[in-house]
Amino acid sequence: MVADKIEKWQNYHFGVAWQKAFAFLNTLSPTTNDGKYEIEGEEIFAIVMSYNTIQRENAVIESHQKYVDIQATIRGVEGFECFCADTLTIKTPYDATKDITFYEKNAICHSRIHVAEGYFVMFLPHDAHMPCLRADDKETYIKKVVVKIKAELLEV
Repeated sequence: MVADKIEKWQNYHFGVAWQKAFAFLNTLSPTTNDGKYEIEGEEIFAIVMSYNTIQRENAVIESHQKYVDIQATIRGVEGFECFCADTLTIKTPYDATKDITFYEKNAICHSRIHVAEGYFVMFLPHDAHMPCLRADDKETYIKKVVVKIKAELLEV
């Protein structure tokens, strides 16, 4: 997992796919329409979405094998709980068509992060995460983007 300000993306040297992802991220604003955006076909793409944050009991823990997630908040603040996937109990086995595994919520997270406007968090395939969480005690409307990069394209 990597978390930082979007403006500091160049501090990380993950290759051309990383550069393309952040070139796209730097074009977004709170007025960007929700939807899927192709950056480089199915190799690198983004999904912009808006929703209200939720309480932990309504959230899910997930991980991805095929894609690395770069998640950035465009409006509002979103909470995430982060886990090492290999320490979790699988609830729903890996679905290759959706690139997702779901886990039981019987583990304590190793870290919790709040991603505010202008920040990002990157989850690698071994990082499980619980997104959509309230950053405080109240529901908040957020707009965010998830940039998906095929894992083999990221130079780590």
